Amino acid sequence: MSDSLKDKAVEHKYHVESVEQTDPPDGMPSGDWHRYVIARGRSKIEGFRPGSLKTVTQHAETITEGLNERSFKNTSPYVSRTRK
Repeated sequence: MSDSLKDKAVEHKYHVESVEQTDPPDGMPSGDWHRYVIARGRSKIEGFRPGSLKTVTQHAETITEGLNERSFKNTSPYVSRTRK
């Protein structure tokens, strides 16, 4: 695969852009909260989760893997695509 094709493939994959400590979202209990951003091109998905930096980063990476799997296989591991 050429370098430009590899760059385009990477550009179209979701990746964890950032994970940072934050205040809890409104109405949520206090504690150790983190905000994560998953990106693909100009699209961004933002989430909030309680836990350590390590566990929240692992959570965001798991979501990212699932999004990439669904994007490149055109199937979802969570939803049946066959008609009944």
